[in-house]
Amino acid sequence: MHTGPRAAQLEFDPWVESWPLGAAGPDLASALAALAGEPGLAALDSCGGKPARFDLLAFDPPRRLEGLDSIASLERELEGLKPAGWLPGPFQGGFLGALAYELGLAGSGLELPEPALPLPRIVGGIYTDWLVWNRALGQLVLVTNRARPDWSQRRARVRAALAAAPSGPPQAVVADLERQVPPEQHRGRVRALIEAITAGEVYQANLAHAFVGRAEGQALGLYLRLRRSNPAPYGAFLEFPGGALLSSSPELLLSFDGQRARTRPIKGTARREVDPERDRRAAQALQESVKDRAELTMIVDLSRNDLGQVCEPGSVRVPGFPLLESYRAVHHLVAEVEGRPRGGIGALGLLTALFPGASITGAPKRAAMEHIAALEGRGRGFFCGSLGFVDLRGRALFNILIRTLVWAGGERDARLEFLVGGGITVRSDPEAEEAETLHKAAALLACLGEPAR
Repeated sequence: MHTGPRAAQLEFDPWVESWPLGAAGPDLASALAALAGEPGLAALDSCGGKPARFDLLAFDPPRRLEGLDSIASLERELEGLKPAGWLPGPFQGGFLGALAYELGLAGSGLELPEPALPLPRIVGGIYTDWLVWNRALGQLVLVTNRARPDWSQRRARVRAALAAAPSGPPQAVVADLERQVPPEQHRGRVRALIEAITAGEVYQANLAHAFVGRAEGQALGLYLRLRRSNPAPYGAFLEFPGGALLSSSPELLLSFDGQRARTRPIKGTARREVDPERDRRAAQALQESVKDRAELTMIVDLSRNDLGQVCEPGSVRVPGFPLLESYRAVHHLVAEVEGRPRGGIGALGLLTALFPGASITGAPKRAAMEHIAALEGRGRGFFCGSLGFVDLRGRALFNILIRTLVWAGGERDARLEFLVGGGITVRSDPEAEEAETLHKAAALLACLGEPAR
């Protein structure tokens, strides 16, 4: 448990500068490369898909939070650090970081196996300095904290880096990438899960397998390749002591604007086709798939139940079902579920109710997680956890960490890992489920220079 000085001791006195978008400032990718030397780089990146309302790049947090062991502990760290009035953009300073899957169901006593990579369960920090590309306002905004003793030097350093001629992106090299679970073994796990579903032990569960390899260089360079290979609406990059998270996630766990909470579960996947007519037919077949629509329906019901625990009675609704969304490598079926929180329920209460996401666990959630742990035989770490923010107004935005590379180590000798999976139902075909995992892995493997296999 973290025992350092509390965030209440921090002061926040923001200095705000802004420019019209596209007039003189860099885009997010250029700014990431320019600020590669800044500690604790953290980006929320909507470089593809919908919605694409803003990009956020925070740096040099005055307070790191590695070592916290629960979502509830985040709330204590934010106490006493007050908002500084209205600031342009969706983020007003506060926690920006990631939560590992092993945080589990709060208060349930569920014990999960340890992940393969020895990383903290919460990474990130309290950020008071950031850039935001706000498409709604048409502005690039720089916020720096004048209460920090080296404010003028930090502001000058960032301004100079952003104004300098663009340099080449940092480099990263990946080697010895191997699939950890052979195809036949994964198909056997799928068959075992179908038997558990048939026996009534669980209705649906998400089952994944891992790829691991070695890496050297800068994780940021690999992330800049990933965002080109697989642009997504909830992409993210986060550096922390001992590693980094590189995410091209299409999935939203929680957005909360102070009035309404929203989650967007994904269930149903079809591979993109090069030929436009075949691609159109693949998308149509996905929309008409009885199996995929039933799978999405179950997860929507679970999401409604999760939100219903913390929302006003009768306020939880499903305004979009099913929605087709298309990405570089796959089509997905998506739904929207939203509700109005009860009095006294804030962003972290909503996050606790939804975490881990319904689509990457299953129904019932606890039973699904128990079956997942038994069949996968290892912890997931940050895969299927969440990355995002809770700001000082109590607003929140968190993705689900799928399509995500986990970098553990430094620049000379790091371990790299990612997992891919899919939801298993009584209608699942083991061959099709195995193929679906490779469809989802394709963009990540392409980024790493590896063929799907």
